[in-house]
Amino acid sequence: MQKLIVFLLLALLMGSCIPTKRITYLQSDGNSENDSLITIEKVQSPYRLQIGDVLSIQIQAPYDQDLIADFTKKTAGGGGGAQQVLQGGLYFTGYIIDRRGYIEMPQLGEILAVGETEEILRDRIKNLLYQKGGFKKSSDLFVSVKLEGLRYTMVGEVNSPGQNTILRDRVSIVEAVADAGGVPITGDLKNVRIIRQYEGGIKVHAIDLTTINAMNSPYYFLKPNDVLVFNPLPQKTLGTGTNGLQSFTTIISVLTTLITTYLLIDNLTSN
Repeated sequence: MQKLIVFLLLALLMGSCIPTKRITYLQSDGNSENDSLITIEKVQSPYRLQIGDVLSIQIQAPYDQDLIADFTKKTAGGGGGAQQVLQGGLYFTGYIIDRRGYIEMPQLGEILAVGETEEILRDRIKNLLYQKGGFKKSSDLFVSVKLEGLRYTMVGEVNSPGQNTILRDRVSIVEAVADAGGVPITGDLKNVRIIRQYEGGIKVHAIDLTTINAMNSPYYFLKPNDVLVFNPLPQKTLGTGTNGLQSFTTIISVLTTLITTYLLIDNLTSN
């Protein structure tokens, strides 16, 4: 009985604490030192617009100012800046790609947007303005097409799960985690799931955030509408504690229960 108790306690102790390597971000692989230069792959395939994306489309023409108003949405009031955009301003003033993949602009009508890059859609709108809008080639026409921001969702073992939007074109997964309040000690950093949308459907990818090599992963930088899934470590499911103090408390509790049970059984059998 005593050997069984010792064995159970050792097994509980070995499986209760979370190793530091499981909760440390971007650890060196042994080949790189501090202050060493790490080459990150910056060339990425351009994002293809998807159904439900909200676009900000700006038109400027210094020499044809009188024509611009006919091709832009009327806004109620002004100001508010980027914060107002995040709180829903762009949802009402921007252009939403509908279920058929089109946006609709004043005077120009429906324009195919889904599957295109921002640059291709910009050129398409610009050509339509020249063809249908009466703008002259000499009008110095400027068209800007931008997403509302990089929108992503975090679920699972995170401090602040939910949907977030960052007003930047390029955001790493580590920056996204920090913006969402971080991952608790019970979150699994070695097997982070990324659900990414493509033209033909969705794919599930994985990335290990505990190694410095994650920075060279094609999934290190987010794409709009990514969903990040952080699963809990087994220690949380077992409930044995996530640090030394919690594990020690659990072991003492288990030890007390086992000793009490052993003494009770021994007392009953001796009588």
